[in-house]
Amino acid sequence: MHRLDLTTLQLVWRAAPAVFHVRDPFPVGGVVEDPATGAAAAAFGACLRAGGLVPDAAVLTLHQGEDMGRPGTLTVELRAGDARVRVSGTGTRIGG
Repeated sequence: MHRLDLTTLQLVWRAAPAVFHVRDPFPVGGVVEDPATGAAAAAFGACLRAGGLVPDAAVLTLHQGEDMGRPGTLTVELRAGDARVRVSGTGTRIGG
């Protein structure tokens, strides 16, 4: 990631049409991996919509943090005719 000047990236596995398992490595931020990433979830939802990979109106479930023993669930809501992406959910606090 440092060599390519990447701040973060997202690894995604689609389990069902509206269910995804995601991982967000973030070593440049001082953590190996983030257990729940709202900003990445919002960007992912917008990317899926822009690519026509989900309907204009959709509720997506993102499971994150499972592989690191800190499971979180993020809900991404897309509404037809509204460019905004709404994210809600649960997560685990990163110690510090």
